[in-house]
Amino acid sequence: MTDVTTARPVAASTIALPEVWNLRALDGPVPVDIAGRTIPANVPGLVHVALLDAGLIPDPFLDRNETQVTWIGQSAWEYATTFTWQADGQDRHDLVFDGLDTFAEIVLNGHLLGRTRNQHRTYRLRIDEALREGENELVVTFASPVAEADRASLEIGYRPHTYFHPFNAVRKAACNFGWDWGLDAASSGIWKSARLEAWSGARLAATRPVVTVEGTTGVVAVQVEIERADDADYRVVVALEDGRTAQIDLTAGATSGVVELRAADVKLWWPRGFGDQPLYDLVVTLEHEEATLAERTHRIGFRTIDVQLERDDEGTSFRFVVNGEPVWIRGANWIPDDAFITRVTRERLAHRLDQAEFANMNLLRIWGGGYYESDDFYDLCDERGILVWQDFLFACASYAEEEPLWSEVEAEARDNITRIMPHPSLALWNGNNENVWGYEEWGWAKRLQGRTWGLGYYLDLLPRLVAELDPARSYTPASPWSGDPEIFANDPDHGSVHLWELWNRVDYPAYRDIHARFVAEFGWQGPATWSSITHAISDSPLTPESPGMFHHQKATDGNDKLTDGLVAHLPLPDDTEDWHWAMSLNQALAVTVAIEHMRSESPRCMGSVVWQLNDCWPVTSWAAVDGYGRAKPLLYALRHVYTDRLLTVQPRDGGLAAIAVNDAGAPWHGPIVTRRMSYDGTVLAEASFALDIDARGEVTLALPADVAEPTDAASEVIVVESDGVRALWFFAEHRVSSLARAEVVTDARRTASGYDVTVKASNLVRDLALLVDKVDPEAVVDDMLVTLLPGETVTFHVRSDWDGEPERFCAPDVLRTSNQLVADWN
Repeated sequence: MTDVTTARPVAASTIALPEVWNLRALDGPVPVDIAGRTIPANVPGLVHVALLDAGLIPDPFLDRNETQVTWIGQSAWEYATTFTWQADGQDRHDLVFDGLDTFAEIVLNGHLLGRTRNQHRTYRLRIDEALREGENELVVTFASPVAEADRASLEIGYRPHTYFHPFNAVRKAACNFGWDWGLDAASSGIWKSARLEAWSGARLAATRPVVTVEGTTGVVAVQVEIERADDADYRVVVALEDGRTAQIDLTAGATSGVVELRAADVKLWWPRGFGDQPLYDLVVTLEHEEATLAERTHRIGFRTIDVQLERDDEGTSFRFVVNGEPVWIRGANWIPDDAFITRVTRERLAHRLDQAEFANMNLLRIWGGGYYESDDFYDLCDERGILVWQDFLFACASYAEEEPLWSEVEAEARDNITRIMPHPSLALWNGNNENVWGYEEWGWAKRLQGRTWGLGYYLDLLPRLVAELDPARSYTPASPWSGDPEIFANDPDHGSVHLWELWNRVDYPAYRDIHARFVAEFGWQGPATWSSITHAISDSPLTPESPGMFHHQKATDGNDKLTDGLVAHLPLPDDTEDWHWAMSLNQALAVTVAIEHMRSESPRCMGSVVWQLNDCWPVTSWAAVDGYGRAKPLLYALRHVYTDRLLTVQPRDGGLAAIAVNDAGAPWHGPIVTRRMSYDGTVLAEASFALDIDARGEVTLALPADVAEPTDAASEVIVVESDGVRALWFFAEHRVSSLARAEVVTDARRTASGYDVTVKASNLVRDLALLVDKVDPEAVVDDMLVTLLPGETVTFHVRSDWDGEPERFCAPDVLRTSNQLVADWN
């Protein structure tokens, strides 16, 4: 075809490519029954998913099937399709891939269009010379990602990294090669949408709305870039949904400009718990002589967000400030929600964010070893007021700064900053996960032998790109980060920290010995829910160390760490179901200790981002929601400790204090009553105080000695209550306490939505939980980990379509307590 510029540009058009392509293996250790076969493959999609859909491989999530599919990542693959095209009068025709995973060669009608080496970029390929009228053949071949990563590591030189494969030598999701919670299932495929775009004259190449607020006036400065096929004059018009508009002219040769629109009396967007989330449609239109050539719509929110790292008398702060209001971050880290990312739908993301909201979270951190998330993810966070901390995709490794990586990183960052920055929920760009800390403390320097390791990305390239493309957004070079390259990255007095000595080597009560400014990673392991384990693992007998269970524990010495972290607090059961309950409970107890301590130190500490909300397959891990989307007891613990109003008892100045934290928008007034009680309910000492806390405030009340000091530590508890909020302090660990068998009366009844289960306690019942998934894997209970004093009653509401005897929910394997673990052992 010849490149002919039309006299009058016409509106751009899009041609969808087929949704199902033909897939076949080209070379590698391909099984005989698959070699030479062509199978249908959905696009977007991945090779693993296509093979699963065709019934040609076992489910890698089950038993030890992961080992049976590693050949896929060691093989090369071909996607092929045909499409029909007729001349349309347009000047330009581009083939657009929003994502290719990863080492691809694209050929149209025998013409090589290009090669790719970056999963995280978009690709726009001009095809006018190759396109023909009638049927066109499009072929995309993918080289083995395992082989390409090994080859790249040799070419650019070894750089230290965690785990098995040199993921840091290529631009592909690091965890796709395996992690301490993830499958080693290196994928290939057309993992995002593909299409043909036709246009004339000019097209909108990029539109970036930089949103700020001046008083009650919202200001949008839209950075616009166009790609030209001619030298005509064009106009860019920016319009809010209420009719307010602004425009600029791009005269011959001009390819960029800024359109500023000011809107009086806008409604502010707030994070959840602080206000509403009004969103405005912002339409950017490219025009020529009154004709519309292209249009793009962004949903924006008017707000200011600043992440402040400021030196003070105690070190360096780390706090999120939205519309001038400091926000105590109640967050979690986010990993890819499926080992095969194309299976994650908007509906699934919405359910996961429902669970984050259930746990009273206001921020999710997208960790740097995965992916830049989908547009659906950010849209849902915008709507719900969940702040997003976005890592650039560098994790737990050193990275070469030479070509070809430098240019790939710049192109990837430009693509994704441009795509994500319009979202009001986006609060922070972060350069990497643990790489500065790794260089400082993990022995990388001597292994690098003077080679580059990524600092140029974090201190130069990435902050420059954020300043250019998203100038109203905050940037930090790393997590953890002290705020100063001269200060150790993981210093608790400075900036953000990751706390992994706890879990790896130190028991969880030591969280109270660390006085951090902001904790961006910490956590404790626990198994997946029972129904997920028994679906995924067919071991008989099933034990904590049976082959399938052991395969679903990816952490180094993970089971030993689980045991070491349990036995100081709870007995180690020999029965597998009891072991499962004990480890699930201990995970919740550990994280509760950590977060109550962190919140009690507000405003010195301004955030907790637990590792992690979700999982990508059914595995023993730090997640609160397992790989099949089922809530573990930890999610309920997070709901309790992330509540707006929190009471907690903490060691202070050689004694104990009751700390009230009010993260609500209204003051908290009223009496606060503290009691030391015996396990049989007898009040041994009592004191009352007046509680008077401003919104977003906190107060510390030293407990009098007669309340704070036990007569018999094994059988006494401090109870602190105010306005329906309660805190408990047990003087003794579960295993050395006088906890007796739970004496309860239960009643279970059907309801319109499922079942109500009422439990009345005659004695002290600790950590009462309904493991409802044992009855119905899809059942959900409204609360868990409830401690009842003698004579108290609680009713659990269970959502379930299961049709069975209600009393099943009261069975001892479903209705669990820590009493069961302690009394039976004693």
